[in-house]
Amino acid sequence: MSSLQLPILWAMLCLYVGAFVLDVYQFFQSNEKVKKAAVIVTVLAVAVNGILVVLRGILIQGLPLNNGFEFGMCFALAIGIIYLILLKKFALSQIGAFIMPISIALSCWLLNLDMSVNPLNPSLRSYWLSFHVTAAVIAYGTFAISFGLAIAYLLREQGKLQKMPEAEVLDEVSYKMVFVGMPFLTIMLITGAVWAEYAWGTFWSWDPKETFALVTWLVYAIYLHIRLMRGWRGKKTAILSIIGFVAVIFTFFGVSYLLPGLHSYIS
Repeated sequence: MSSLQLPILWAMLCLYVGAFVLDVYQFFQSNEKVKKAAVIVTVLAVAVNGILVVLRGILIQGLPLNNGFEFGMCFALAIGIIYLILLKKFALSQIGAFIMPISIALSCWLLNLDMSVNPLNPSLRSYWLSFHVTAAVIAYGTFAISFGLAIAYLLREQGKLQKMPEAEVLDEVSYKMVFVGMPFLTIMLITGAVWAEYAWGTFWSWDPKETFALVTWLVYAIYLHIRLMRGWRGKKTAILSIIGFVAVIFTFFGVSYLLPGLHSYIS
């Protein structure tokens, strides 16, 4: 069964690319058939992504959240599911052109990782792992969507890509994604601290990944503060959303490769 992972991952990548192409095509030839085809291909991509997650769970006999490969495929799945929910709830055609590239990039990255099933690191053998990493997956997924919407908003505001939804809609949905994701990011930090006490004997060690996770939390806390308390809207909050997701990516990828620490084996 382990050998099935690679072809499924390739199928997932191809479908995400297909969905992206159809979303981009809508900017030039927008009609119901193209929109429907884009949604169908996106659903197929997310379904195949889900199959990969389930297969990995069967192979490791548990939740596939133990290393970078497993987190990455769950991250991509979270983005896909949240995006499909938004498609159902809001009129957000063509927005996949700004969101699918994230899933495509994740899929390409996964192709370069070790897919073998290895014994679980002793410090990961904790129930706190499930709470901590699941919260991270949901938070990062919502922030990825907010990032894509923020990019779309900035282009729409500049008068480009007029076939997209109104700028006010993009701005509001981007904000809602941050509002939903922030509690999960907070849960991630809290459960991570409890787990650290269990695994390493200290709630906080200023490990690089801990530090930049806190920086990410602060960026989104500032975003919500200026949005709710200062009434900021539009370009300023869109830029903050982009900065926040850059912090997410650096926390997930950059820290692991550039600033190795206690969390290096996780991602």
